[in-house]
Amino acid sequence: MILLVHGDREYLRAPGEELHTDLGMLTVPEDVEPGQTLETHIGEDFLVREPRGPDLFNHFERTGAPMMPRDIGLIVGHTGIAAGERVLDAGTGTGVLSAYLGRLDVDVTTFERKADFADVARENMRLAGVEDHVDVRTGDITDELDDLREADFDVLTLDTENAPEVVREAPDLLVTGGYVAVYSPFVEGTRDTVEAAREAGLSDVETFETIQRHMDFGERGSRPSTAGVGHTGYLVFARNE
Repeated sequence: MILLVHGDREYLRAPGEELHTDLGMLTVPEDVEPGQTLETHIGEDFLVREPRGPDLFNHFERTGAPMMPRDIGLIVGHTGIAAGERVLDAGTGTGVLSAYLGRLDVDVTTFERKADFADVARENMRLAGVEDHVDVRTGDITDELDDLREADFDVLTLDTENAPEVVREAPDLLVTGGYVAVYSPFVEGTRDTVEAAREAGLSDVETFETIQRHMDFGERGSRPSTAGVGHTGYLVFARNE
């Protein structure tokens, strides 16, 4: 897939597909390359760009509120997820986290309870070009724990209400030194996850609230933006010893 960009307008297309807008029509060449400029039949130019993670976040079909790039960055940074490693994930949703990890050449097994959400996530993995790295499975991860034990995953990532139940099984799911990363929108779920991590004997249990604020630069001075609070959620990290 490539992005066709004109000002603040972007369209995701595959080679051979057509684009029809009020700016005209064009057909994407089969041999299209990033950096090229394509012209519509009425002379409007579109820049060809290769989609990156933030672009996919903006263009994926959504089945709910996806994990924000800021949270994904913290997960990658705190766990050290690297190419060739294996991640067990639950709460696929739109699949943004899985797509980011797949683009890092990480192999992801992710569980989504809702069949229609799982179908959307699989299509999003195709759009991201990571379907060979991401295995989207339909079902509740807690029903599959017996088969997943001793599979030696490097990282366990969870965005589910039953995260504490899965965290208690982390020692049987992770390699020695592997990490757990749990996202929760609520303090109550976060506290339950922390308690589960401690009960499981995990170490280095840490919890963070994710807040990011834009900066405004004007003639009168510079200050953080007063628009919005910038809060997305809570992240719990723990390590298997």
